[in-house]
Amino acid sequence: MCGIVGLVESDLNRPASQSALQRMVRTLVHRGPDEEGSIALTGVGLAMRRLAIVDLAGGQQPFTNETGDIHLVANGEIYNFLELRRELESLGHTFRSRSDIEVLVHGYEQWGPGFLPRLRGMFALALWDGRTRTLLAARDRAGEKPLYWSLTAAGLRLASEVKALLVCPEVSRELDAEALDQFLTYEYVLAPRTILKGVQKLPPASYLTYRDGQVEVTRYWDAAAVPLRPWTDADAIEALRDRLRHAVVGQMMADVPLGAFLSGGIDSSTLVAFMSEASPRPINTFSMGFDDGSYNELAYAREVAATFGTNHRERTVTPALEPLFNKLVVHLDEPFADVSMFPTYMVSSLAREHVTVALSGDGGDELFGGYDAYEAQALAARLGGLGEAVMPALSAVAASLPPTDKKKGLVNKIKRFTSGAASAPSDLGHYRWMVYLNAAAKARLYATGLRDRLRAHDVYAPVRDALSRFSQDDLLNRQLYADLSLYLADDILVKVDRMAMATSLETRAPFLDADVMELAFSMPARLKIRGGERKWVLKRAMTGILPEAILTRKKEGFSIPMKNWLRHDLQPLMRSLLSPERIRGRGLFDPEEVRRLMDEHVAGRENHAHTLFPLMVFERWAEEHLR
Repeated sequence: MCGIVGLVESDLNRPASQSALQRMVRTLVHRGPDEEGSIALTGVGLAMRRLAIVDLAGGQQPFTNETGDIHLVANGEIYNFLELRRELESLGHTFRSRSDIEVLVHGYEQWGPGFLPRLRGMFALALWDGRTRTLLAARDRAGEKPLYWSLTAAGLRLASEVKALLVCPEVSRELDAEALDQFLTYEYVLAPRTILKGVQKLPPASYLTYRDGQVEVTRYWDAAAVPLRPWTDADAIEALRDRLRHAVVGQMMADVPLGAFLSGGIDSSTLVAFMSEASPRPINTFSMGFDDGSYNELAYAREVAATFGTNHRERTVTPALEPLFNKLVVHLDEPFADVSMFPTYMVSSLAREHVTVALSGDGGDELFGGYDAYEAQALAARLGGLGEAVMPALSAVAASLPPTDKKKGLVNKIKRFTSGAASAPSDLGHYRWMVYLNAAAKARLYATGLRDRLRAHDVYAPVRDALSRFSQDDLLNRQLYADLSLYLADDILVKVDRMAMATSLETRAPFLDADVMELAFSMPARLKIRGGERKWVLKRAMTGILPEAILTRKKEGFSIPMKNWLRHDLQPLMRSLLSPERIRGRGLFDPEEVRRLMDEHVAGRENHAHTLFPLMVFERWAEEHLR
């Protein structure tokens, strides 16, 4: 696990600056506290910070091929590297280490960009081919590892995190108003945008080439291309169990201690079951809880830990988050408002006290249908035209009901369902319930200047594009594909990578193994949601392995009682960050509307947490980065 940076000069005859490389890469020490490596050539430079996981003594980067004209730095793990290494050695390649990363440079040398679909792993890489004077950069299929780039007058700059780019004076800090609109709509910014006009994300399953001053981005894998298969129930269940077991065992590859995040849900519990089966010693598991009973899931995690005899450790998240808020919002580089970043950071910090690698259950919901939004869309479809006709009136009635302090609850579910159905375009399908700020709310919140800048912007275009790219006749898989492409890649995996790496912890997601993802998308909807039961095939695959209480419990989601904390412990921070003076000075939002939202929320008349917390995040981020 590492942090990587690269620069290619627009004039390839100009020597790359070693000091510029050092300034960039040393912003990423948290990603790689163990060592630093770099190479500065005429026209190009690559550098990395390393968190040593495999081949602790011999895995130093950059790696170079036998003839010295291909150089590479990479972040991540290649789980099938031994198989690839054997094949490459049979073709005449010579290796200098036991590192999994070294197969990348030889794989490119042998197959060119065609080596990327052969990889089973999580990675971001940057490679300089001196033969063709081309830089190639790439990300793994799901987007577990990040990569950002900026094309400037001085040349191309790329890095694992935006902070490494911002030390380059040639990289613009101009705010992207359309990205801000995305952030307030979804609570994250969607690739390829970032909050800064001058910086872009490389999308998952893609590679970038930079040659003769031109950037080209190419996709090398797409879950939409996986054909559906006529599975029998029994065959699908057996195949899923076998592939998940194989993925978990493969991702236990490490020369350092490892463990697992354990929420007590079926996804993380599945990993713990297979890890325990494969390990001769008790595995380490880590959980976070809450004093608020409707948010606390520790009882389920404890049951799984007891079942498999793990070394289990847990902590409790409290409302005393102001110091952590300031630390994490600044660390994230661009606005990000998924409140589960706080427990994710805290459980990562706990895990890092004992292990260097932790497996997580990310991806299970997007592959097997775990979210409430699928159920909401199914209900909306059953209501049909009648629902569209009466939903605005029902939404108005539901809006008059005061919200409750519970995590979900009947009243909160009714309010959320009717609001999503009435206020978001119906062609978004299930994504109507994954949108937090609708057009009417924006018209009240946005200042005139911001509204004018966004007049031609369609904030829903990325969702429509993702839904349209999946051409097969399977509605649920189309929804899952959109979530894999957007929500998982730009929210869940961003959160886990940044929060874990802030503590120098590597995370791995066996559900995002290439073979598991392709297996999942070969399965039709009937195997994933049946009779209203979500994750049907996964639950059957784990029957007899996991406790019955874990298989039958309802999904809760990894969240915190932010709406309650903003009314009490975090209210002073909210009032300070969103004061009329600050809002007026920023010039983007209406100060009176922000005040009204705060007053209604604190009084308990409405739950505006999904607007107020993102505004707090944006203001703190802007204070740090838009100076």
